[in-house]
Amino acid sequence: MAILPAVLVAELFVSLQGEGVLAGTPSFFIRTSGCNLRCSWCDTPYTSWRPEGQRRSVDELCAAAHRAGVRHVVITGGEPLLQREIGALTAALAGQGHHLTVETAGTVAPEFTCDLLSISPKTSNSTPPGPWRQRHERRRQDRTALEALLRAHQEYQLKFVVRAADDLPEIEALVAELGAARNRVLLMPEGRSAAEVATRAPAVAALCLGHGFRYSPRLHLDLFGGGKGV
Repeated sequence: MAILPAVLVAELFVSLQGEGVLAGTPSFFIRTSGCNLRCSWCDTPYTSWRPEGQRRSVDELCAAAHRAGVRHVVITGGEPLLQREIGALTAALAGQGHHLTVETAGTVAPEFTCDLLSISPKTSNSTPPGPWRQRHERRRQDRTALEALLRAHQEYQLKFVVRAADDLPEIEALVAELGAARNRVLLMPEGRSAAEVATRAPAVAALCLGHGFRYSPRLHLDLFGGGKGV
């Protein structure tokens, strides 16, 4: 059966951006389904480990963004850069006057447009046990793709999930290799709930203070808890 030229979407919703430099901003979220990674701490398994969703045309998604009534649009996943229509979708949303954030792990680098590129490179703390371990480890970082994305998008943030202080050497090494500005690097505590995040938050805040990185909250967990539509 032929695949329609459309975006595979797990969910559409309006919420507050929970993470990064725009935390707290009312935004319309387009969460795509499908991912080339299988992070051990993934909090959206319905877009990766057990992907679900339906195909929606670019026109449908632009109409939904217009109806949402907010300027900021976030395309997230899963891995939205795997979607064949990502270039057409971002161009159309930009043409409607939306401020556009695209969230990605940075393992592929197709052409698209955005106002803020939010890259969340995966460190070894993301590698799962079991049959996906080797595939995830091979795919979780691609320096060529990361460098291409940063060349193409001047407004960016690098957002790292931190489980413990021993994650820091990997982060420091990658930031140095990419030549990224330290004030564009954000560390956020790993956790699927506000309680889990709270247990790690003081240690992550201390790492930010000690190394000149920014701290990212997980605001959506504090306000709404985990699950869909937040």
